[in-house]
Amino acid sequence: MSEPFLHLPVMADEITKLFAKVPEGVVLDATLGGGGHAELLLERYEHLRVLGLDRDEVALAAARERLARFGDRLMVHHCRFDRLEDAMEAFSVDTLSGALFDLGVSSPQLDESGRGFSYRNEAPLDMRMDRSQAWTAADVVNGYPVDQLARVLQQYGDERFARRISNAIVASRPIETTTELAAIVVAAIPAAARRTGGHPAKRTFQAIRIEVNGELDALAPALDAAMRRTAQGGRVAVLSYHSGEDRIVKERMRVAVTGGCECPPELPCVCDAVQTVRIVRGIPRTPSAEEQADNRRASSARLRVVERIADTPRRGTVG
Repeated sequence: MSEPFLHLPVMADEITKLFAKVPEGVVLDATLGGGGHAELLLERYEHLRVLGLDRDEVALAAARERLARFGDRLMVHHCRFDRLEDAMEAFSVDTLSGALFDLGVSSPQLDESGRGFSYRNEAPLDMRMDRSQAWTAADVVNGYPVDQLARVLQQYGDERFARRISNAIVASRPIETTTELAAIVVAAIPAAARRTGGHPAKRTFQAIRIEVNGELDALAPALDAAMRRTAQGGRVAVLSYHSGEDRIVKERMRVAVTGGCECPPELPCVCDAVQTVRIVRGIPRTPSAEEQADNRRASSARLRVVERIADTPRRGTVG
């Protein structure tokens, strides 16, 4: 297996158990990465195949190598996950037995110095998951005006010093490397705030990465499509890693559970809303303390799961 994509899947056992009783067919791994989750699903469940998507061709090559022994039970497609229906069409897949979205950046992407994801390693300002796209972190860092840059840091990084950091970045242009950017961010944050909460540049790098790759723009339509194309009894599971992702996941699942109903909760539904999924309860929502200790990148993960049901007209509130 290619060394650059040895990646430890988050909540691997919990995720695998979720798909034990889904219908026979194809599970979508919308973020295939190095293939860790897909490998476990294919090993444990002979009734399942996996359609794996990824924007990173290096990851896809590593996954193909790692999972070659499964033959045609594995299908891979190079695309962003909001194009999942194009991938299904390419492989003549009509419905899904389930879908998995692991929204975290893989360890190899963060650790490979040339990719520019890490504030710890010197590299060009890149941060592209799909290196065929032209837009890079350098375009954001050196091109956005202060207001737009501050909005990105606030919205995608929950950065409370977004304005100070943005002013410092604009004043320091041109910025060419990740270590230059990290030093500017650190200097812009008050000394007292730098002593807690991990590396001071973590939130800024996260926000710029999300902006470069349009990650949150793709998430809602991808989740809607996955839930719509999943067969009755199938499940859609999502691992999110920060509040912006989790808000979108929670909202799209809520809409599918309620059918978008906006009737007063004390009255029967009169808006013809249709419930299409139910929330799967009684499952772990976060990694165990042991896993968090072993894999620091798992510490912020949150799992949400729905199960596809027969379309059900709403007649009141869903508990």
